[in-house]
Amino acid sequence: MNAKIKVLFATVLTFVLMAPAMAFAAGGGGAPIVMVADTRKLSGIMAWWGNLYNESHLYFTILTVILIPLIGVIFGVLADIIMHFIGIDLKSRDLAEH
Repeated sequence: MNAKIKVLFATVLTFVLMAPAMAFAAGGGGAPIVMVADTRKLSGIMAWWGNLYNESHLYFTILTVILIPLIGVIFGVLADIIMHFIGIDLKSRDLAEH
């Protein structure tokens, strides 16, 4: 019984690993996929951002990776400033629990 399960598992695993190769070996036939953003109704920075995506996915990715942490830091600093002005001081809080 244990040997049959091993054979079945090996067969299924072989099929799963070979499925992409079989799909590629089947050949083309379909049109290649083109990923573009529709920028016809956009203007300003949104149009620029969409055109950057359409022209170079690499530059779009690099700029996105740089901007996301930068925006997070800016929002964090703004939140600290706003909390300081409304009287919330998180730097010197006393723990009520021991």
